[in-house]
Amino acid sequence: MIDIEETIKYSKDLTLLYVEDNQDAKEMTSMILEDFFDTIIFGEDGEDGFQKFQENHIDLVITDINMPKMNGIEMCKKIRAINNDIPLIILSAHNEDNFFIQSIHIGINGYILKPIDINQLTNLLSRVINNYKNAQEAKENLHLLEEYKEAANQSSIVSKTDQKGIITYINDEFCKISGYSREELIGKNHNIVRHPDNPKSIFENMWHTIKDKKKIWKGVVRNRAKNGKSYYVDSLVMPIIDLQGNILEYISLRHDITEIMHPSKQLLNAIKNFTKPILIYMKLEKYDMLEDFYDNDTVQAIEDHVTLHLYKRFSELFEFEKIYQLGNGEFALLIDYEKYYNDIDLIKKIKNMQKTIKEDSISFKNIEYDISVIISLVYEKEKILESAKLGIKKILQTKKDFLIANNLATIEQQKAKKNMQMIATIKNAINSSKIISYFQPIIDNKTQEVVKYESLVRLIDENNKILSPFVFLDVAKKGNYYLKITNIVLEHSFKILQNCKSDISINLSALDIEQKSMRKKIFALLNEHQEYAHRIVFELLEDEAISDFELIKDFIVEVKKYGVKIAIDDFGAGYSNYERLLQYQPDILKIDGCLIRDIETSSYSLSVVKSIVTFAKEQNLQTIAEFIENESIFNIVRDLGVDYSQGYYFGKPGPLE
Repeated sequence: MIDIEETIKYSKDLTLLYVEDNQDAKEMTSMILEDFFDTIIFGEDGEDGFQKFQENHIDLVITDINMPKMNGIEMCKKIRAINNDIPLIILSAHNEDNFFIQSIHIGINGYILKPIDINQLTNLLSRVINNYKNAQEAKENLHLLEEYKEAANQSSIVSKTDQKGIITYINDEFCKISGYSREELIGKNHNIVRHPDNPKSIFENMWHTIKDKKKIWKGVVRNRAKNGKSYYVDSLVMPIIDLQGNILEYISLRHDITEIMHPSKQLLNAIKNFTKPILIYMKLEKYDMLEDFYDNDTVQAIEDHVTLHLYKRFSELFEFEKIYQLGNGEFALLIDYEKYYNDIDLIKKIKNMQKTIKEDSISFKNIEYDISVIISLVYEKEKILESAKLGIKKILQTKKDFLIANNLATIEQQKAKKNMQMIATIKNAINSSKIISYFQPIIDNKTQEVVKYESLVRLIDENNKILSPFVFLDVAKKGNYYLKITNIVLEHSFKILQNCKSDISINLSALDIEQKSMRKKIFALLNEHQEYAHRIVFELLEDEAISDFELIKDFIVEVKKYGVKIAIDDFGAGYSNYERLLQYQPDILKIDGCLIRDIETSSYSLSVVKSIVTFAKEQNLQTIAEFIENESIFNIVRDLGVDYSQGYYFGKPGPLE
């Protein structure tokens, strides 16, 4: 899920070209756009907009269609001829299919009908901006890699691996700290230097971050040199990605922080020595930006100076031994609760000191740094350090700067316990054949006869209560049981084909298709049930995050050889990626349930559904309307030309005998 707050932070530095000839529409839409962009250049019509595009550096274009001199479609064509990558969004009152199809062929990134729904516009902007951000970061990483390489070689422990994690390059610092020669390291993986006491979860998380998410991973790893001596490294592992989004290799930068580990151990020992400690845990605000802006030595120097400054400031309030410099921009100090429990203004004093620190700055050499810290305060000794760290995470998530984090660790532990209980329920259900399939009928709108069923997973718990996937599926993914559940659903769905003459729709996610074992399972079932395969429909989520798009396309091509049909689920939710839709070449569009649910009262929903039906008929695609809850909704979608209907009006999900 896209973090809109983070997206807005990024988009504020982008320049938007907004072309609109209607003053009322411009003023209303600008109120939304100003939340995302500090710099907005306005165009009065297509001709004026294109001229301003040529005269200014533009990062994103939003335009109306129907304008004098030059319409929005023509302007977008001219812009695409100059810049094929710039995001284009159309906001228009026109829902005719000719505009719709033209927009797709131009390669727009979004199309929203007026009157504009604020939530849909916000979500669309967030997706487009986030995609633009990722593309720019990939280009920048490749461009700067060589420049950084030499600097990193001189100051860091550097290694590179291929896509399988086999070492292809190491620098002198790596050999020096590990005690191994290049000949001993090249061709091996990093297990050769990793200490066996490292939790397995560290490296599972690392590979998930760099391979699946294609993001930078940071963490502390304990290693073991050739002579058996342990050392700690602060690691940054980054995938090197080409412009098409493919991972070429991985590069790792590390710093020896063996000595820095001592303050953490000292802090833990100090906590044990207090009967009732008060822990003030601090972190520099926007520390990631600090790391990006300065080199590692400068960041370390800043942290050293901040440690001295924090000691000086808090000494004005309390007696304490030291400021613990914990690395990663984090600091802690301990005071004795027994000395200050009568001070009713204790928390107020800490908050006031936090405000004072925010007005301070440190200067050394040519650096001037404004200090600002977030504070997690804990005075319940049970899991005090864990609670303080969780408090920092919660502050970063909520964008606050101060939190009393008592018992957070216990609360998180309780959540984890519930998750573990659900994992046990899932495991038991799998082992005792209590993962079952329900089937919801899909009817032909002309005959009102059942012609398809959608296969929907359910779980029967220890109390014989039937649970919907909303309750257990996310936990199953975290516990690595998701693919097992999908396997069971596939078995049930293919088996029912033998006793049912209708089509069976099966939901598949990108996570399913991208797993080699799952693809193998699907093709094995298709081969086993070739005579029924033409009655299988695979439903794919239109806006599902996909890491390997080409793999998904190849999968679709292969299953279609068996007569399998492809449906795009939740279509129309914000008009996401039309280019992807055309590349998928689906057979069926399942119209987003939110549009159908409101179609009786929302002219916007009605217009969007009309446009989808027009587009589908133009492309010879079938359409299914979900959330058919009553006769009135059914009559509307039937009259619009929708082919099939699904919803409680015709039948709830249930067992299929």
